[in-house]
Order: sequence, then C-alpha cells, then structure tokens
Amino acid sequence: MSATTTLRSGTWTVTTERATASFAVRSIMHGQVHGTVPVTSGTVLVDTSGQPIGVQAELDLSSIKTDNPRRDKDLRKPRLLDLDTYPTMTFSSEIITATDTGWDVEGTLQVRGRSVPLTFAVVCEPASADGQVRCVATATLDRRGIGFKAPRPLIGHELMFEVDALLVPRA
Repeated sequence: MSATTTLRSGTWTVTTERATASFAVRSIMHGQVHGTVPVTSGTVLVDTSGQPIGVQAELDLSSIKTDNPRRDKDLRKPRLLDLDTYPTMTFSSEIITATDTGWDVEGTLQVRGRSVPLTFAVVCEPASADGQVRCVATATLDRRGIGFKAPRPLIGHELMFEVDALLVPRA
C-alpha cells in the first residue's frame, strides 16, 4: 500500500467476488474469534480532483461465518445479531478526509436496526494496469452501541473490522 491514491473521477464499484469483510473479537474461551461476512455491494464516488466524496456498502450478515456452526447459529439470536429480523449491515459516508497514507472515512453503520458512527482508515494501492484499485479499510466498533448483548467475559466490547476490496471504475 502507498500514500494517498488519486482515483479517476466518477463512480467506482466494488467487485464483490473479490471483496472480503472480516472481523475479530476477543473471547475468554477462544482467545480471539475471527469471522467473515460477504460484501454484497459497494460504491465509491470520486470528485473531479480524484478524491472520494461518498461511500456506500452493504454486507450480508445472514451469511456470517466464524468456522463454528454452533456460534454462527447463536449469532442469529435476537439478543446477538438478530439476523432473522436484520439480515444486512450497511455503511454510508460523505465525510472523507485525506491522510498521509490514505483516507479517514467517517460514516454511519446500520446494523440490528440501529445507526452508529464508525470511522474507517482506508489505504489504497495505485491503480493496476487494467485500472483496478485495491483498498483496505479498518475500523474498531464498540459492540454495545449496536445492542449486541453478550456477557463481557465471553466476548470483548471491541470488534475489529477489515474490508479488503477491489474497485473498478464504472463505465
């Protein structure tokens, strides 16, 4: 990854089959629990100066995987992620600030029927020969803000997110 990458103006689309959203949370019983959530859509709007001005993304929480079928089933329960009622998670932002290494993307995460502020640190590689750009976004979320009710000794308060996405310019 490199310093701030300038993107071609217009709309960029996340290549969902080449995007991964992963998370990690401390667990007293398992040390750290890791999981993945499929990215179902994503766009980045870029102004004429090459700077992002808007981000939208949606993830399919109903397909969450932690490599433990029992845990995955438990996450569906109403006191945890309530996946039968809220199968998706969305993120949107219109506040994007350039940093020395990329961008800080401040936005709103919607999950479990709640909206909470979340800021991602985003770093992108320079565009490849075919014009695609790989970006990695990281953020930390306090699960209490989304009403995820699990005893702290079992699951830590902080969830660490990482989204690794390949962006392609929309024709």
